[in-house]
This record gives sequence, C-alpha cells and structure tokens, in this order.
Amino acid sequence: MGREARRAFDLDQIEIVPSRRTRSSKAVSTAWQLDAYRFDIPLMTHPTDAVVSPASAVALGKLGGLGVLNAEGLWARHGDAEGALAQVVAAAAGDDPDSALATLQELHRAPISEALIAEALRPLRESGNPVAARVSPQRARELTPALLAAGVEILIVQGTIISAEHVSDGEPLNLKDFIADLDVPVVAGGVGDYRTALHLMRTGAAGVIVGYGQSSSTTTDEVLGIGVPMATAIVDAAAARRDYLDETGGRYAHVIADGGIATSGDIARAIACGADAVMLGEQLADAEEAPAGGLYWTSSAAHPSLPRSEITGLAGSGRSLEQVLFGPTESPYGTTNLFGALRRAMAKTGYSDLKEFQRVGLTIRG
Repeated sequence: MGREARRAFDLDQIEIVPSRRTRSSKAVSTAWQLDAYRFDIPLMTHPTDAVVSPASAVALGKLGGLGVLNAEGLWARHGDAEGALAQVVAAAAGDDPDSALATLQELHRAPISEALIAEALRPLRESGNPVAARVSPQRARELTPALLAAGVEILIVQGTIISAEHVSDGEPLNLKDFIADLDVPVVAGGVGDYRTALHLMRTGAAGVIVGYGQSSSTTTDEVLGIGVPMATAIVDAAAARRDYLDETGGRYAHVIADGGIATSGDIARAIACGADAVMLGEQLADAEEAPAGGLYWTSSAAHPSLPRSEITGLAGSGRSLEQVLFGPTESPYGTTNLFGALRRAMAKTGYSDLKEFQRVGLTIRG
C-alpha cells in the first residue's frame, strides 16, 4: 500500500514484428556515426581488460567497430600488462574460485601511470582508427588531460550508475561544465531511466550508455539490488532522446545499450527498441584476439572493497574476432556472426538502415 512499481521488460521478452516488405541483405546498411566518426557496425566494446587490449582494439577498428580501452585498467598500471593478465588466468585455473578476483584486485592496487596510458594508446592512434578510452566519474577530471595528450578522440565516462553531477567528499564532477571544456565527444553512463538519461543529454554528452554491462559475470543486482530491464530502459532513453531533440531544435544524443545482450537477436531487439549502438564484452571474450584467453569480467570486478563482477570462464571456440562479428558460423544460436544476423533481421523486416529499423513494430511475449 502506498507504493507503485512499473512493469518493465528485458530484451528476451520482446519480439520484432515483420513489416509488409522485405529486402536483400545486400541493400542494408549497419553504419553508425558518432559525432564526426563513422563506423561500419553499431558496436562499442565494454571497457574491460578481458576483451580490450591495444592490439584487439586495433583489430576491432579495422573491422568497423570501436574498441574502448580502460584507462584505469591493467594497461594503465603495468608495463607488462600481458603478464598481469596471465596471473589472473593462472589463478582462475586453480582450485580456489575467489583467488582470480583477489589477484585482479591486487593488480589494480598498482598506481595508474600516464606514461603507460600513452604507450597503450599509441597503437590505436597509429592505426588511423578513432581512439577511445574509458574513465570513471571519480577520476575523469584527473585523467582526462593525459588521455587527450595521448590522442583520445572519444572519451567514455562510465560507472555502474552515473548522474549529471557526481557528489563526493571533494569537488563534485559537474558533467555539464566538464564536457563544455572539452573538444572531443563524451559518451556517459550507465543510466536506466528517462529522467537521468535526459539529464545526461542536457550536459552536452554525445551519447548516453544505458545499462551497466549486465552479463553472466555481473553481480550488481545481487550486491546492490539494482536491476535494469533493458528493453524498457532503452525505450525510456530513446524517449528522452526524442524530447531532447525537440528541446534543443535538432541536437541528437546517441543511445548505447550496455548489457542484457546474449545473442544476435538481442542486438536486433536493442536497436529496434531505440538504441543507436550496442556495447558488447562477453560476446567477444572467446575470440582468439581477446587477451584473457576466454575469461570475462567487467571493470567493476576490480573494485577494492565491493566488486560487482565475478571472473567467468568461457570455453574458447578458436574463432577469430571477424568470425564472431561477421561469420561464417556453424552455430544456430545467435552467438556468432552477430552483425551479419543484424543485417539479416533488418532485411527480413524491410528496413534499409538503423534509423529506419528503430521504427519497426514490437510485441511483448505473453
């Protein structure tokens, strides 16, 4: 009594409704543009060391996506980041299931080095692809000058839950003032509701991340009791984008879906609900280019006192990153050829590009 709760839906409860026409998949474009940067596929990586190394970020850029390096991860703290990752992999292979997480936490106690950040970002800059890095709201003001000096062109300010003004014991991070002082586009998140998404858009963010990287390894709901049913969260953020577009007379803020995506069908549903792009991590972990050899965790796993992700072991498939994204595949379960499947879903429902596909009909499973 006296309380209300919304009914909300996850992506696997949503179905896409075919339209009156179909088209050839060759006549479909999955291109996505963020500010001045164009990508062949609507993909941004979750910024975890399990998936994104300088080498894998370069490989992903060549395939048309955007690799996001964690500027507070192992590549920013250890000259031999691959050796540090090997320690985590070795601990995960042992008998104690918690030892790998303890090892990761210990490795993150090393201080962040601006020189190591610059060295890690150098291959991305030299590749000619857009350079993107992630910082937490708590350290954004401290680390951003070094990131910009190292060539970062797209800045990701990401925490589990983020607001337009982060309040702390010290000086709060006011995102509106912070973004206004930068010459690069900023993508901020995660959020899970209309009001916060609109608030972030009003800071001048080029994009808003919806969700917190929910995957088989994420424990945020168990630890904090916070859950984000992704279909509803994306639709709400898309509504905020529409209202912000009207409010500003044409300024467009991108919606990036992060979490609750297990298959290529979920990617299609996320776009259909209004996302401009998806942020993937777990789906890329078993690619041979992934630096952790099939292990996966989110960046919140290394929190020194309250980790919100476990380290999950995935069976290595031996597939290349290109196969994971574009096939060919022998799997009928939507875990490989992720963006070939998105293209086919768009073709089967008659839409030629991502913005059109956001208007596709939806039903909710009973």
